[in-house]
Amino acid sequence: MLSGSSDRRIALVDVNNFYASCETVFDPGLRGRPVVVLSNNDGCVVARSAAAKAMKIKMAQPWHEVPPAVRKQTVAFSSNYTLYADMSQRVMKILREMAPHQEVYSIDESFLDLTGIPKLDAHGRQIRQRIAQWTGLTVCVGIGNTKTRAKLANYIAKKHPGFDGVFDLEALTQAEEGAWLDRIPVAEVWGVGARLTQQLNRLNIHTVQDLKTAPSKALREHFNVVVERIVAELNGVSCLELEMLTPPRQQIRSSRSFGAKVTESDQLKEAVVSYVARAAEKLRAQMSTASALNVFVATNIFKPAQPQYSNSLTIKLPFATDDTLTLAKFAVAGIDALYRPGYTYKKAGVNLMQLESKATGQISLFEDQAKLERRDRLNEALDHINRKFGRHALCLGRAAGGKAWHMKRARLSPAYTTSLSELLVLR
Repeated sequence: MLSGSSDRRIALVDVNNFYASCETVFDPGLRGRPVVVLSNNDGCVVARSAAAKAMKIKMAQPWHEVPPAVRKQTVAFSSNYTLYADMSQRVMKILREMAPHQEVYSIDESFLDLTGIPKLDAHGRQIRQRIAQWTGLTVCVGIGNTKTRAKLANYIAKKHPGFDGVFDLEALTQAEEGAWLDRIPVAEVWGVGARLTQQLNRLNIHTVQDLKTAPSKALREHFNVVVERIVAELNGVSCLELEMLTPPRQQIRSSRSFGAKVTESDQLKEAVVSYVARAAEKLRAQMSTASALNVFVATNIFKPAQPQYSNSLTIKLPFATDDTLTLAKFAVAGIDALYRPGYTYKKAGVNLMQLESKATGQISLFEDQAKLERRDRLNEALDHINRKFGRHALCLGRAAGGKAWHMKRARLSPAYTTSLSELLVLR
């Protein structure tokens, strides 16, 4: 008897060691070597190849704290977000063509509804083969009758090479499934964090099988409905539907830590205007407008010997807008109010808030409709040029200064897929 009670089949497909793998694709000499990708300003490890994990390099470990002998053997890259985003889009496009329904869950993960597709194991292998051939990346495919079970199947596929990257949890008998789930710590269940793991352990729930078979009455007495849903999903009762359309963001944040010392008001304004332009582009992409703008600045909390200062200001806009020039004007006013001399600033940013659909928004009685239409055409041209020639091809004059505030990316790889001048050259 098969363990799954539903005919529905969901697959979770994710790219192995995504950021590090993107770097390896364009330099085959790195295959099998320890490779890491560093966070903004080349600070902490945010991605590791399998070989780097084997050398005990930890996620989020500051790069300077990695032992010198290990650093010497490891190839480190600055985060190349443009490359990773483009590679992600390529993977997601392939997956979209291999399933009737898709939910893009993260930059390197996607849920697929494979209900009704015959020979799922073979289809999973075809997914792996096509992505490997067309992008050079390796994925694992986990199949279950709920999203939570698909996540678990993906975990097994990733941790056990004998399955060649594809595992169908619903192809097991109940006894086989129980044996597998009894080997997996409860912390590996989707939605079970560190704190919940400790609470479950105190109830003698240590494995996935323990949680799956735990009495629902006892769980209700100790936990909220979220845990009930997790247990239901583990038992094949779907509580989480695929989201085929990504819901619009409720806030759009844009910020960066600076790569050099920033002490002057003009430098802060350059940075914040640049962040506003990026946030406004995202705002227009989801066809929204913002009615409020938050601006913040902060010094380096990791250098307590230096004078410390952090502050933020929320500005209620006179009308909802997606116009870069208007948002930049209010952001600059925010910096004027927040700036204090005598401090070395480490970070600044903006947060667009109170978002609403542009299609249903109403303009003020006193607004110039012709001017708004001209601004719309200007922003459309701005977005088009930056998409075609690179994000910073065209920017506001105030954001085009010396850019001493740019984050440090001394180990940045080329934009292999998005810049003609940086295409890979074969010799």
